[in-house]
Amino acid sequence: MKPTPWTTPADLRRQVQRHWDSGRLLAAGIAFPLELRLKGPDTRALSEHFDEVRHWIRELERESRYAIEWREINHRLLGRNQVPARIVVPGEREALELIGKTEDAARFRSLAASTLEKLPELGAWLARRPLAALENAADWERVMAVLVWFRQNPRSGLYLRQLDIAGVDTKFIETRKPLLAELLDIVADPDLAQRNFESRYGLLSKPSQIRFRILDQRLAIQGLTDLAVPAREFAALDLPVERVFITENEINGLAFPAVPSSLVIFGLGYGLDRLAEVRWLHDRALHYWGDIDTYGFHILDRLRVLFPDAQSLLMDRETLLAHAPLWVRESNPYDAELPRLTAAEGALYDNLRHNCLGERVRLEQERIPYGWLERALRSQAGC
Repeated sequence: MKPTPWTTPADLRRQVQRHWDSGRLLAAGIAFPLELRLKGPDTRALSEHFDEVRHWIRELERESRYAIEWREINHRLLGRNQVPARIVVPGEREALELIGKTEDAARFRSLAASTLEKLPELGAWLARRPLAALENAADWERVMAVLVWFRQNPRSGLYLRQLDIAGVDTKFIETRKPLLAELLDIVADPDLAQRNFESRYGLLSKPSQIRFRILDQRLAIQGLTDLAVPAREFAALDLPVERVFITENEINGLAFPAVPSSLVIFGLGYGLDRLAEVRWLHDRALHYWGDIDTYGFHILDRLRVLFPDAQSLLMDRETLLAHAPLWVRESNPYDAELPRLTAAEGALYDNLRHNCLGERVRLEQERIPYGWLERALRSQAGC
């Protein structure tokens, strides 16, 4: 066996493959002739492993797609011998043949030519992301059709389902949004302040919904107490309530007790921004009931960005300690500073994130007994 890892033909192909994998070879970003790294035997190895060296040389010579440049070693026992000193790939054709990518390269060239004819502004993208284009070669004509449609119909104000593009259905666009977004940022007129695909490229989005229950039957809307409406419609309701409770768990929202002049909003999670335009909430007593864990307090802190006077409900040390047998572990605790918590909330949050009460302690809101909630509500004046 050879004593050191001399460069094999497979090693040389891997070097060229890396240029392909980086996109440089496909995007004509390689200068030819291309020298490949070569590690071969020294004089001592030639003497001690002469047969292995000859076998190594024969293996290298079997490949015709690169040129071998030689150097002469004058050995006192073996005489003069030629050994490979440099390996050079003369051109792009040989490089592609070496790694079996000739057909892929031809497919990309054809794809790039048709793309630049229709959308020349994509030239820089093709040079930067040639493999992404090649990976989608089978669908590229439809991708181009989508891009052309958006360029011809800026800010259309249509739903994605309404787009009439030959050969393209809604699912085609839905499953290729990341790629299309890259390209539409170049060829369309995006609203760069928007991250949502539909909003960014002038389409209508499915309206975000707010689910709520009216907790006072006297305030029912034409007999309805459990409703889900678009956020903009909820903002226009200005319901005649005094208190608004927000809870994450759906069952908690559905089972929330009757409370005079009150309603409960549920199921928003991190979608609290849907409440940003609900101005009338600033004139109501707002209570947030979340899990007692680091993310529960994170959401509470975010809510106070919108509504600084929002109060927490059942997110206190007494509730947590009283239900220790029901604790579970938080999977991935939050650990940043939360400046909008009260002193008591902040102290409990610090205890949780620093594991002062146990390892990753979490009390989920749905584990708190119903009677404990009713008692908390009765302690509030008028509830």
